[in-house]
Amino acid sequence: MKHKLTTLRLRLAGLWPRRLGWRLALGFGSLVVLMLFALTLASLQIRAMTELTQRFATQDVQRLLRVQALSLSIEGAGNALLRLMNATREHRVAEYADVDERNRRIDGFIASMTDQLGDPIQEQTLQLLVAARAVYAQSFIDMADEIEGDDLSAARGVYTSQVQPALKNMLTNSNQLIGRERDRIEQQASEAQKKFEQLTLWVTGLSLVAFVLALWLALRTTRSVVVPLAQLEATARRIAGGDYGTPVLVTRVEELDRVGHALATMTDAIAAREQEIERLAFRDPLTGLPNRTYLLESGTSTTGPHNSLMLIDLARLKTINETLGFSTGDMLIKELAQRAEAVIKEAVSSGLLISATPALVAHLSGGTFAVLFSSPQRMAGDALRLQFEQAMAAPIRCSGHSVDLSLAYGLADSARETIPRSVATLMRNAEVALHVAKKAAQSFAWYSEAQEAARVSHLSLVSDLREAVATSQLQMWLQPKFSLTTGRAVGAEALVRWQHPQRGFVLPAEFVPFAEQTGYICMVTTWMLGEALRTLAQWATTHPELSIAVNVSTRDLQDSLFCSRVKQLLEQHGVDPQRLRLEIVESGLMVDMKGSVAVLNTLRELGIALSIDDFGTGYSSLAYLQQLPVSELKIDASFVTHIDTLPGTQRLVKSMIEMGHGMGLMVTAEGVETEAEKETITRLGCDVMQGFLGSRPLHGEALQAWFARLE
Repeated sequence: MKHKLTTLRLRLAGLWPRRLGWRLALGFGSLVVLMLFALTLASLQIRAMTELTQRFATQDVQRLLRVQALSLSIEGAGNALLRLMNATREHRVAEYADVDERNRRIDGFIASMTDQLGDPIQEQTLQLLVAARAVYAQSFIDMADEIEGDDLSAARGVYTSQVQPALKNMLTNSNQLIGRERDRIEQQASEAQKKFEQLTLWVTGLSLVAFVLALWLALRTTRSVVVPLAQLEATARRIAGGDYGTPVLVTRVEELDRVGHALATMTDAIAAREQEIERLAFRDPLTGLPNRTYLLESGTSTTGPHNSLMLIDLARLKTINETLGFSTGDMLIKELAQRAEAVIKEAVSSGLLISATPALVAHLSGGTFAVLFSSPQRMAGDALRLQFEQAMAAPIRCSGHSVDLSLAYGLADSARETIPRSVATLMRNAEVALHVAKKAAQSFAWYSEAQEAARVSHLSLVSDLREAVATSQLQMWLQPKFSLTTGRAVGAEALVRWQHPQRGFVLPAEFVPFAEQTGYICMVTTWMLGEALRTLAQWATTHPELSIAVNVSTRDLQDSLFCSRVKQLLEQHGVDPQRLRLEIVESGLMVDMKGSVAVLNTLRELGIALSIDDFGTGYSSLAYLQQLPVSELKIDASFVTHIDTLPGTQRLVKSMIEMGHGMGLMVTAEGVETEAEKETITRLGCDVMQGFLGSRPLHGEALQAWFARLE
């Protein structure tokens, strides 16, 4: 018996296809046949239900809606008749029109249902409705006659005895039609529900058969596929780990064998591609030089023999790309790379660099290159830089143009340290030195600890600025301004100072530029405005003629809330806006001229006086100046210094003064330090002066003493 069962299983196994594709085709074919049968059955049933639903939507529901509309029209006719009886003679025409319109609707609904009911009971009810409609029509005529005879009492009698019963009879018949239509709709819905339940049973049965068949096919297929696939997966994992020599498994399934051969082909391709990817990952495609990644990777295994790094930055590359095109910029970069490699070869051959630790030239990005080398002292690094400068001195011919190479160098080393720094540290230090060189308009700079300390000091100083505003570490100093006509003080300019608890007195030049860059300057401006307005409020009774000018930065003009903040401070301190003056640097206006003019107009509408500070040092045109709602021009101190000995400067300043007066502006000269300068600007027609000759900036007791002298 067991032998017969084994023989039977072998015969059945022989019938089972050996190719995976045939197995899947047989299994899924059976599933498709079952699903098509189920879909065909469902389609037939759905079509029948669709027809039933369509008939329900287009006929039954429409009839029900018409019958309901008929009932509403009958009820509306009764209400319209009541309004007719109560209407005055001049309003009866409109009411008659309303009643006639409702009667026409009733007749229309009755006519539309005459041939569409399809039910003897409904047709009989409709005939009764028609008869009641006839009675109602005659009753309405009788009632209208009485109304036209102005016998409203008789009209009400006709309405009560004839019209109202006829309407009630019509409404009763229409309600019977509604009830009958609803019964028919419920009966059809019940029949549709039964058909849907039958369809559900059929589909459920076929789905169950399909599920059992799918489960059986899944088990059969899994036995012949899962194990070989697991073996292939293990092979793929070994390949992913870099083991490209593992032989690919041969299985009994034809399709899996093809996958195995494809995996072997892929292994060879991956090995070749990895070599190419490694080359692309560590090489710059434009110059062929090592890139930043390669440079840093080369330093991870070197605590150094390389102990020096030089960054080379090609200036004006952005301008060259925008003017002459990116192809020209690429040619410059490639030419610079070739010259750099030539310099390194010459330096090695001449013994300037140690050949045992070959120098490395890398292209980092854009016009920035790095040279990693080893030298016993900085003199060798300076000599190498000079060789680079000589090699880069000759202009390059690109696209018919002769372009000079303007380069800046940043150098860092660790030759004098017992433990050489990493390449990453050298690169960071060289970037600091390069930034210092650019800022100082120099061609090169060596990194020093002082540079790093200065950068850290500035960063911490800016971080302390927020606390300085909150804890009143800032001070407002005032430098008086004097009329050149009367000699009397007309106001003062507010100057910010910082008394740091650890660093002591910090000059504005040490923190204002960084506050501008970070946006903290807006906090300083708000604090200065508050102090100036508080001081003006104190002066209101003793010196109401004096004003205080506060400097406004470009960041403030770009702040959408600046004007509202100034207005709030004015209201808080109760100061006349005309006693506050805001000074705007001429060059700052050009950052966003349109937006700046809008802000200045808003401030001027508040009544605040506005001044152009450092006039003559910016780039604003006369056309723009005419748009500014300012009342004062402040000539920069650079034009006033030694003006008594400079005829050319006198002519220039005189033109400025005449231009300001021609625009109706007061003209103030800054930086007046000598009597000769004062006499000169007075002769040229200047209105107000400010400078050490009149008074130095004052604070505390010195300011109080100055006030005492005014009194």
